Amino acid sequence: MNTPGDQEAGMPLAHFDGALAVVTGAGSGFGRATTLALAERGTTVIAADIDLPAAERTIAMAKSLGADGAAYQVDVADAAAMEEFAAEIKDARRVPDIVVNNAGIAVAGPFLETGLDDLRRIVGVNLWGVVHGSRLFGRQMADRVRALPVKPDRPNLGGHIVNIASAAAFAPHRDLGAYCMTKAAVLQLSNSLRAELAGLRIGVTAVCPGFASTGIGRNATIVGVDEAGVQRMRERLDRGLQRRGYPPEKVAERIVDAIIENRPVVPVNVEGHLLYALSRLSPRALRMLARIPTPR
Repeated sequence: MNTPGDQEAGMPLAHFDGALAVVTGAGSGFGRATTLALAERGTTVIAADIDLPAAERTIAMAKSLGADGAAYQVDVADAAAMEEFAAEIKDARRVPDIVVNNAGIAVAGPFLETGLDDLRRIVGVNLWGVVHGSRLFGRQMADRVRALPVKPDRPNLGGHIVNIASAAAFAPHRDLGAYCMTKAAVLQLSNSLRAELAGLRIGVTAVCPGFASTGIGRNATIVGVDEAGVQRMRERLDRGLQRRGYPPEKVAERIVDAIIENRPVVPVNVEGHLLYALSRLSPRALRMLARIPTPR
């Protein structure tokens, strides 16, 4: 039985110096931490975010580490915008070596009370954002590999795509139906794309963090409660994540390790590993845990 650390035969992308990386949702949280972790290793970084000033701050921090890079404003849910973004990166720079599809949002509350606009938005960002990034940049990587001469003594490295899923990809929850749905889809897309691109030496990894100290809770869309309840739940979610005390920088380190070791699935932190194990050993236990309501 494979474990998250198993890897198929192939040469991992172990050297970052001189590589070009694109990170979405790079204005904060996992995206910013990953951009800086790659910058520290000599990677040229492209920070993309719907909040351009936040992406620019990330690039300023990367440049203080001695890295080159640029900030772009892009809504990953917008297919046309992503097409334009991918083409511009290729024209202005080149085909990226690393792509981290990180941009994500949260919707919490009963699925049956979640409106279509909120569903479209979370699917647009969490799933379609990964679809667009994987498809557009993955095609660029594949075309580059096919155009390169084969060197038997040193197989071409095609690149690496990292898709940020979540421990929610393994674990259902009564108040996170929309979020769990998108993250489970990201996990299976990553597994399938990994198989498709393996022959081109393009790695694909799904990273599945548990709770971490990011701002996703305070920015979450809350449904099924009144306005006062929305504020209470956001504050409760944010306090819980901050008290967990697992910084985005630790997740970024696991992302770097995953690229180096070419891992298929990477659960992160204690709850990430526990939920992954339960999903394989006792799915019934997870279904029971999913019934516990979120305090309001």
